[in-house]
Amino acid sequence: MQNLFRGLRPLDYVLAAALTAAGVFLMYENVAAGPDADVAHPISTHTGAMIPFFLLVTIPILWRRRNVLAVVAATAVATVLHVVLFGWVTRCGVELPLTIALAYAVARFARDRRDQWIGLTGILLIQVVVIARDASIDRLVSALPLSIPAAALFYGLGLFVQNRVTRRVVTPVPERTAA
Repeated sequence: MQNLFRGLRPLDYVLAAALTAAGVFLMYENVAAGPDADVAHPISTHTGAMIPFFLLVTIPILWRRRNVLAVVAATAVATVLHVVLFGWVTRCGVELPLTIALAYAVARFARDRRDQWIGLTGILLIQVVVIARDASIDRLVSALPLSIPAAALFYGLGLFVQNRVTRRVVTPVPERTAA
């Protein structure tokens, strides 16, 4: 059990806790919403079971430093499972920021370009699945033009940070010569 949390940093806990708390709140709002909720599509279910299932979507980001592809895959599978089980509910308020954070993580922690492409493809899949069955979004093309550039911006920021970190580690320190 101790091995599971080894190497995690405080920011990992903060990010996972913030997304999880926001997810629990959003799922609670879906449960509490009445049949006359002001959304683009009627909410399919008001069951409280969607709250613990949504934890499977948000908690994996805690391990983004260890294996970002596994985190993207787990998030994608949990998202698809949540959509299949619960249908039209509002998820975008948490899942789209989650995909943006994942895009940054892919740029920072993926091992090579191939892994980055795989991670970005998974992130795009998550965005499409979320937006396609979100009760608050009326059409797929209304949100993707915002979510994709936002993820690309944070991916670029992650690449910038990763290049700075790599440069700092690789740059040799000049030796001082005794005069």
